[in-house]
Amino acid sequence: MQQAVVTGDPGALAGLRVPESYRGVTVHAEETEMFEGIAGADKDPRKSLHVEEVPTPELGPGEALIAVMASAINYNTVWTSIFEPLPTFKFLRRYGKLSPLSKRHDLPHHVVGSDASGVVLRTGPGVHRWKPGDEVVAHCLSVELEGPEGHDDTMLDPEQRIWGFETNFGGLAEISLVKANQLMPKPAHLTWEEAASPGLVNSTAYRQLVSRNGANMKQGDVVLVWGASGGLGSYATQYVLNGGGIPVCVVSSPEKAEICHRLGAELVIDRSAEGYRFWRDEHTQDPKEWQRFGARIRELTGGDDPDIVFEHPGRETFGASVYAARKGGTIVTCASTSGFTHQFDNRYLWMNLKRIVGSHFANYRESWEANRLIDKGLIHPTLSKCYALEDTGRATLDVHRNVHHGKVGVLCLAPEEGLGVRDTEKRARHLGSINAFRQVHRDSGR
Repeated sequence: MQQAVVTGDPGALAGLRVPESYRGVTVHAEETEMFEGIAGADKDPRKSLHVEEVPTPELGPGEALIAVMASAINYNTVWTSIFEPLPTFKFLRRYGKLSPLSKRHDLPHHVVGSDASGVVLRTGPGVHRWKPGDEVVAHCLSVELEGPEGHDDTMLDPEQRIWGFETNFGGLAEISLVKANQLMPKPAHLTWEEAASPGLVNSTAYRQLVSRNGANMKQGDVVLVWGASGGLGSYATQYVLNGGGIPVCVVSSPEKAEICHRLGAELVIDRSAEGYRFWRDEHTQDPKEWQRFGARIRELTGGDDPDIVFEHPGRETFGASVYAARKGGTIVTCASTSGFTHQFDNRYLWMNLKRIVGSHFANYRESWEANRLIDKGLIHPTLSKCYALEDTGRATLDVHRNVHHGKVGVLCLAPEEGLGVRDTEKRARHLGSINAFRQVHRDSGR
């Protein structure tokens, strides 16, 4: 199968027998208590993530099996691997009760991963847009759309789930099961690993900042971007710059500040070097630090407070975010990587007419538009490093401990990096931007 996929022969793929099993990265239901009593920061994904042979799922209506060439690590894989805030098997059990078809997902092992690039192997009944041999990327929105709620915005579907996190058969594997409406064309100028890396974070940043469902950013907006060199923030920084905004990038090291400068951002705060401590202790925030932080932002912007705060760290930064946003400004949040319970001084919200907007991944249209910007060379992958499938635990640990830049990729069926480029001319035009995070990774010696 690997040879047929690598050579890109649709005829060979169509006639190929789908294997009965494949290698995937899994967690086990019997091990969900293995980290009990250990602090979250000290939990090691290398102990809980397994690379093993798993049965190939039966293909259902409206679905596709894809041969996965490459995938990438997202924070939801970290959560899955350390069983926080709860084991994902609860998601799989709940999904399994929905229908006989969804029962396939309720297994004692969970194949994880919410990004993938690859080749369509088979399509189920009712799939007309895609065929075996099509080179694709997959976004991670899984919906049923049997009720009316999701037909204006599919993210509002009561049965909305994140593939590879709240469903089984995810992208960190040699084969993956997706719904056909998760598929999008692979950008032809990118390698398999580069094409796999934007999916979740690129679409999330697009909805959070650009879409009318998020902050609806406009030209000239000052946007405070937390974690601006990370997997999510690196795309947010690009969207602010691409959309005519002014990013204020918050990072935690000189190397990460350099990444932001290479992306084109001029205003960068190294919060480690400047010593911001928003919490005096575990229970008490320090408003004086919010004030010092806000003054630093105004110093950089020439007196402007942020029109938009791009929030995702959560507990550690949320109080500062609410304080820092301008009067009438927007705090848009999509995650809580430092903790889910947020505390803030509500006076700064209600008396200054600010608003908090919740944003979760993206609908198919938003994901398609975000992927189109990648294909047009207007937004670029932020891949810094790539691991073999066998080393997914190490890759996940990098993200868990925040020692990575941008996105961390994983090779699945691709035998080596650098394969899958179909448009060399377009690639040559954008090669510097494509390799920006790779270069910083090499320069830092990691």
